[in-house]
Amino acid sequence: MTRSAKKGPWVDPKLLKKIQALNAAGEKRVIKTWARDSTISPEMVGHTIAVHNGRQHVPIYIQESMVNHKLGEFAVTRFFRGHVVKEKGSRVR
Repeated sequence: MTRSAKKGPWVDPKLLKKIQALNAAGEKRVIKTWARDSTISPEMVGHTIAVHNGRQHVPIYIQESMVNHKLGEFAVTRFFRGHVVKEKGSRVR
């Protein structure tokens, strides 16, 4: 289920504080976070956020089109390696 519209989007307070500090200082550097459930706000546009996917931090450059999506949508946690290929003549007749 999605979050109620009257409550507004949820952004991790620590992450939001770091973004606001970078905006005030005019800096651009990578911010590591584990808050995959945070909603991307307009203040984050132009920053690079490294989102944890369970194994490593995946750097994501935030663009205008990503606003109102979750950070976890852009850091894939499962990788499909393909189906097993059967040998052509392996079946016994």
